[in-house]
Amino acid sequence: MSEALKIGVIGGNGWLGGAITQSILDAKLTSPKDLTLSYRSERPTRFQDSYWTRDNQQLADRSDVIIVSVRPADWPSLGVTINGKLIISVMAGITLCQLAEQLKTERVVRSLPNAAAEVGKSYTPWVASTQVTDRDRSIVRRIFEACGSTDEVTSEADIDYLTGLSGSGPAFPALLADAMMKDAAEHGIPSEIAQRAVTAVLVGAGRLFERREECPTDTVETFVGYRGTTAAAIEAMRAAGFDAAVAAGLAAALKKSVRMGESS
Repeated sequence: MSEALKIGVIGGNGWLGGAITQSILDAKLTSPKDLTLSYRSERPTRFQDSYWTRDNQQLADRSDVIIVSVRPADWPSLGVTINGKLIISVMAGITLCQLAEQLKTERVVRSLPNAAAEVGKSYTPWVASTQVTDRDRSIVRRIFEACGSTDEVTSEADIDYLTGLSGSGPAFPALLADAMMKDAAEHGIPSEIAQRAVTAVLVGAGRLFERREECPTDTVETFVGYRGTTAAAIEAMRAAGFDAAVAAGLAAALKKSVRMGESS
């Protein structure tokens, strides 16, 4: 960005906060000296050229943009007043209204990066309050493009749903991988071979989707059309309730996201 932008990350020593911080620095969205990070226990050893503090209010006072990256259960005890600055929350379930009321600012963005931010492959949906400016939106896009890809959505209901869909990051593919590896083990395949095979399948599929920009539905139907071994596997998985199981999981995640906001 053309001017020096002072960014603060509350929870900069956490896993997601640290991943976002590294992405911001890699993209040169700010300089280390203009970056303030907070921690709760022992002073971290990473990002030594940035300013570390245990005082979240000091972080807010030193920053133009504040990213809140703490567990939703911990955020009510932050005790921070933002005083009109741009706040970007990466907490699941906490609404724009709750954020604005507690942090004393109307410039609020609610977002949901996922674990792939660590490797620059997160998908981050976000929604903004009406008081967020065009310049604010540009800042938000630049931050989350540094972490991967991003979309501004039109409602908090979209964020609640995407909490389960994209907020899961690698969790759902890992669940599939775990099931495949367990089945391979039952068929006598050595664990190291099973892991390499399953990892190659998942990583290769992701790269193909990126390169070909093909809808997964088209890919599935193409394989079904071949009427080979993959088609037999797909049809058996569907018959066993694969689609229903995924829908049930996403519904449970949506319900949990809404409840987290109601209980905070």
